[in-house]
Amino acid sequence: MKTNEGKISRRDFLATTGAAGLGALLAPSLAWGASGPQLAIPKKKYGKTGVDVPIIGLGCMFDIIDNQVILRQALERGVTYWDTAAVYEKGGSERGIGMFLERNPDARKQLFIVTKAHGPNFRQSLDESLERMKTDHVDLFLCHGISDISEVNTANARAFSEQAKKDGRIKFFGFSTHSNMPQCLSDAAKLGWIDGILFTYNYRIMHEPDMMAAVEACGRAGIGLTAMKTQGKRSGEDSPEEAALLAPLTARGFTPGQAKLKVVMENPQISVACVQMPNMRLCHENIAAAVDRTSLAQADREALQRYAAATSTGYCAGCSRLCEPVLGNSVPIAEVMRQLMYHHHYGASVDARGLFAELPPESRALLPVADYSGAERACPRGLPIGRMMREAHGILA
Repeated sequence: MKTNEGKISRRDFLATTGAAGLGALLAPSLAWGASGPQLAIPKKKYGKTGVDVPIIGLGCMFDIIDNQVILRQALERGVTYWDTAAVYEKGGSERGIGMFLERNPDARKQLFIVTKAHGPNFRQSLDESLERMKTDHVDLFLCHGISDISEVNTANARAFSEQAKKDGRIKFFGFSTHSNMPQCLSDAAKLGWIDGILFTYNYRIMHEPDMMAAVEACGRAGIGLTAMKTQGKRSGEDSPEEAALLAPLTARGFTPGQAKLKVVMENPQISVACVQMPNMRLCHENIAAAVDRTSLAQADREALQRYAAATSTGYCAGCSRLCEPVLGNSVPIAEVMRQLMYHHHYGASVDARGLFAELPPESRALLPVADYSGAERACPRGLPIGRMMREAHGILA
């Protein structure tokens, strides 16, 4: 195995991960605490901040309190970008990080900690987050889940950012977005004071012209970009025919999840791919993809594009500017879609129900009875919006 400069040969990577499946990921060469060589995770600059961050980050929207071992293993392997939010696990995610830092105070200087809060009372939210995490600062503080730049481009947000930086309580400021991402990114690139953005970005949408232009604009503006929702999960299960479209990837030794992650990490304008790793299996799988230096082949990328096209009707791309105005913006369709995804694919039912409860009462009342026919006609992916909204109401209300 080649260990100079943290490199691993393709042959050794395949021997470690293997087309045989995830069981091979427990091989000693990548096992936690193994006596063999530890492979370095590559790093990139985070925009114009000058800070080096690992190309893979730990998404902490899971039960951190009862999974402290995951934090330790992530830190030991160089996954030092940790992303959380005040609302995750009703504050439990941040408290779990605080438990870890209390027991391991020297770890703080190695970490790039990101947290998020809804406006406008950022100061109070930051105070509470710092207390829960037992730290005196966060590296990146984000306005959570915007769908329009007007939600963060305010005098209040900018004044908070400047003062919190001056006080040393945050290093950088930005926002996260799950809907209308290209427009939010393009508008942010014009502001001149946004340091970082966490946004939905994956193999399904990365080739769309407006997304490509927005990422380019942020790159020119020096904004650090963190990709989330990299797996592009959709509603429903793959048919055997759809699953077979990913066969070229598994034949080369990648799991489908690794290939979907690598295509994001290989974009030089994306600094970090932030993914949930709530168990050791996913830690091994994702870190194996990050340390491998072999680029995806053109055939691999084409396989992903064919799969994306074949399964597009089950994926919400967050383009709420198209569907929500049809209903007079009375139902936050993209937000409810996100909550439904958290419930189905992340096992984060508590968070999903908590977010659902925060929706305006009038929106929740309309959810099961609204006429979605016009919104469905406006959806470029042909999603059964009405059925999915009624499903969300039945599950999350």
